[in-house]
Amino acid sequence: MAMSQAALKVEKVLGHGDNATTAQDITNPSKDNAGDPSDKMKALAWMGKGKVEIVEALKPKVMENRDVIVKVTGSTVCGSDLHLLHGAVVELEKGDILGHEFCGIVDEVGSEVTNLKKGQRVVASFQIACGDCYYCKQKLSSQCEKTNSNTLENAMYGGRTAGMFGYSHFTGGFAGGQAEYTRVPYGDVNLLSLPDNVPDEQGLFLSDVLATSWHAVVDTGVKKGDVVAIWGAGPIGQMAADFSILNGASRVIMVDSNWRLDYVKSKYPNIETLDYSALGKGESVTSKLKELTNNRGPDISIECAAGEYAKGWAHYFEMLLGLETDTSEIVNEMITSTRNFGSCGITGVYVGFTNHFNIGSLMERGIRLIGNGQAPVHKYWDSLLKMIQDGQIEPLKMVSHRVRLEDLDKVYYKFENKEDGMQKVYVETRFSAPAAKGSPGLTTY
Repeated sequence: MAMSQAALKVEKVLGHGDNATTAQDITNPSKDNAGDPSDKMKALAWMGKGKVEIVEALKPKVMENRDVIVKVTGSTVCGSDLHLLHGAVVELEKGDILGHEFCGIVDEVGSEVTNLKKGQRVVASFQIACGDCYYCKQKLSSQCEKTNSNTLENAMYGGRTAGMFGYSHFTGGFAGGQAEYTRVPYGDVNLLSLPDNVPDEQGLFLSDVLATSWHAVVDTGVKKGDVVAIWGAGPIGQMAADFSILNGASRVIMVDSNWRLDYVKSKYPNIETLDYSALGKGESVTSKLKELTNNRGPDISIECAAGEYAKGWAHYFEMLLGLETDTSEIVNEMITSTRNFGSCGITGVYVGFTNHFNIGSLMERGIRLIGNGQAPVHKYWDSLLKMIQDGQIEPLKMVSHRVRLEDLDKVYYKFENKEDGMQKVYVETRFSAPAAKGSPGLTTY
């Protein structure tokens, strides 16, 4: 909390850059003078480190000519949202509306939006792209140059990334989609029309999970015959496993612990699992993976976990004392596990700096370490939509719960504590259509 607020103060002293072409720091229509006083909505807001609440806020209004107001019919909770809950991502303010994955119905359009009309079903990309900068012209939408003017991010990373919905002022300060309405800047670019044969329960995941998983696989270079190891049995890891096999991998080994591996076994019988919590004396993830792969290691390793979860005391205390923001333990495990001249991809969220990184193994053994970056959703979502329509992928396999927006604060805490066998959730609102075939039954809290 203290670090987040200090970062906000630094940003205010430094001032934003002048690159953004859309309004910044509108994270709640009620507190940012960006709401319609004639209508209100429910939304999930960050209220401080470890605390979220369902709040009442004004419905957002059209502020710019290319805005679209979306009536939200489906959203979800992502492992990335837990980094916000914990305060690991800086520059959050009390009352910020969260949520970067959502779908819905077009409710209002700005005067320059010509490709969308009221009543149309759409899904939003989690990043906000302008559509015409250097990166957007290449469909690398996550690196848009014109939607995030945050100075601190630019200084830390040596460059800016695109604005993101519901993901702090560090990424532009945009209200998120865990709400009944959301304002979508450049709505003519950042909304994809959903066809009638793709229900919200499938289409929603084009917002992030599907593109992120696919990007992790193709960017790290999975090809025919490869043995792939994946750290993290959550939704991203599950879909990355599916996509690895789709790209020709001969084997996929998933590393995690607890009931999540049982869930994977029940849904993906062709995936091998490695429970790091059940290793014997003298065994490690690296030694076990070598044993499973002719003592060489997997060809490709993909990190789908994140950098804020320390395994050992050294990293725990260093993170607690602010000596690092992320632990290098899983990345080091990947590097030492992967065969010589193999490739490792990082798609889990890492925010800043880490200690004790095994650069020697990386260099001496020729390991290719790839920061996959935030996935460029626009590059992939048309082809992924076609995969859903053709039955090549089934996003609902990773969905364990259907919940109400009104219960979303409770869901956050259950998701954090890995309670109730919760994997991926589908969050319905008062505007949602009846549940599609294959959707879990509604759970209320």
